[in-house]
Amino acid sequence: MKLLNPDKRYLFPADFMADPSVHVFNGRIYIYPSHDWECENVENDNGDQYVMKDMHVLSIDGDPMTGKVTDHGKALDIADIPWAGRQLWDCDCAEKDGKYYLYFPLKDQNDIFRIGVAIADRPEGPFIPQPDPIRGSYSIDICVLEDNGEYYLYFGGIWGGQLQRYRDNKALESPCLPEGDEPALPSRCVRLSKDMLQFAEEPRPILVVDAEGKPLKANDPHRFFEASWVHRYNGKYYLTYSTGDSHLLCYAIGDNPYGPFTYGGVILTPVVGWTTHHSIIEFGGKWYLFHHDSVPSGGKSWLRSLKVCELTYDADGRILPIDGGGDPWEE
Repeated sequence: MKLLNPDKRYLFPADFMADPSVHVFNGRIYIYPSHDWECENVENDNGDQYVMKDMHVLSIDGDPMTGKVTDHGKALDIADIPWAGRQLWDCDCAEKDGKYYLYFPLKDQNDIFRIGVAIADRPEGPFIPQPDPIRGSYSIDICVLEDNGEYYLYFGGIWGGQLQRYRDNKALESPCLPEGDEPALPSRCVRLSKDMLQFAEEPRPILVVDAEGKPLKANDPHRFFEASWVHRYNGKYYLTYSTGDSHLLCYAIGDNPYGPFTYGGVILTPVVGWTTHHSIIEFGGKWYLFHHDSVPSGGKSWLRSLKVCELTYDADGRILPIDGGGDPWEE
């Protein structure tokens, strides 16, 4: 399959940031990344190398490929979160009635990931955290979609993201990770309460299925692993996600926020670094893919840098795959 190789831009070379959630607020692009720190932790499948103890908000003046990037400084610090343990990971932000709500995964003092909420009057913060995490929340990798006045929160990641420790939204005594021909673990979606501070329902599994409507299997290199992101295009809902240990970004298409989503293809082939995490927005009549890789750090997968390139759809709504610049890849 032919891969596109569009112009790519490193957005903020002055610091290591990753996992960009990107939105347009008040006509301006805002980026909500995680903040990587150099550490001496051993790199492992639990992600202990990702220490992440605060977050900044960035914005772009105009075109994301050429506009000036501004760092608005520290927007949230783990020291200000009453229930914090460690590892302030990938967040997302939503606006409602002039308030901005930042949703973030963070390990509590029992080393269990929960999802917290912090509120600001401006998209760049500073954000004031709520005293407790969302009731019934778990796992990592947040995306918030506004749809017809309702707000939906997507989350979930396996291995260090702890999704394998839950079934039917209840904690398991022993983690259960599907293997082989078993259906892959799906991400989750939940509608938020009107005040944006709690779940309005039980989180639902978000299935990625093949052309015959069967869930992708655990051994499928295109199955979900982490980093859900949902956007709308031509009346359809696009679930995009990382495949983790097979190092791809993929997409699937559905008719509503809950899916199911039919697998569509690869967005981005492997990058330099273990994996990538992304978001997709429209701005100025064009579509853009924001993600990260580890080229500037010399390949250290826990020191990542933000990147952007243009995204292209064909006449049938398929996303054309982009060369990530890492290991060779074949469909």
